[in-house]
Amino acid sequence: MTFQRARSAEQREMRRQAILDTAAAMLDEMPVADVSLNELSRRSHLAKSALSRYFASREAVLLELLGHFLQTWLAELPGELAADIDGSLPAEQRAGRLAEVLSRSLASRPVLCDLFGAQGAVLEQNVTLEVALRHKRASLDALATMTGLVRRHVPELGDGAQAFCLHAMVLAGALSAYCPPPPAVLAVYEAYPSLDALGFDLRDALRLFLGTALLGALPRADQRPDRH
Repeated sequence: MTFQRARSAEQREMRRQAILDTAAAMLDEMPVADVSLNELSRRSHLAKSALSRYFASREAVLLELLGHFLQTWLAELPGELAADIDGSLPAEQRAGRLAEVLSRSLASRPVLCDLFGAQGAVLEQNVTLEVALRHKRASLDALATMTGLVRRHVPELGDGAQAFCLHAMVLAGALSAYCPPPPAVLAVYEAYPSLDALGFDLRDALRLFLGTALLGALPRADQRPDRH
């Protein structure tokens, strides 16, 4: 299958979206680290030189996908939070429910977590100034959106809500690098059960760390203003 060069702005946008869709499909099959420009070029039926007219590097493609997946998650998160958090509960219980919802929601999106994990060390290392600026502006907007959602359900966090949200996304990326373990490590755990303590489930780990962070960020009972 071959393509003619896109002539109009509409054709170029369609071609650009097709490349992104192809990369997204690859992420359903393989981790971020295995997505190569050569394979993306092959699956997109475009020469690398043609692909570079739309994206200067594989990192630019993956950063754009990160932004897309992040926006999609944040569009779905309000409903998940509203369904599970009762605003009449005490702050500690609402914080616990928030940690549960976030851990469940993030763990169900392994591609997003994988992209979070690759963001700083890999994806931001080979992009143009324009791509980096666009990505960081979009990331700041996403952080503001998530912060607003968290404050809506646990307003007691105050100014600490933004730092919590940023750390939650970084933590999801860091922990996802270990979940699931590669086949050799999984085989070791199965053969030597005493070593299984070194493994963990992503959702359980996120719930533990996010819950601890939230409770630590809440003001002490004697510092909280009377809500009545």
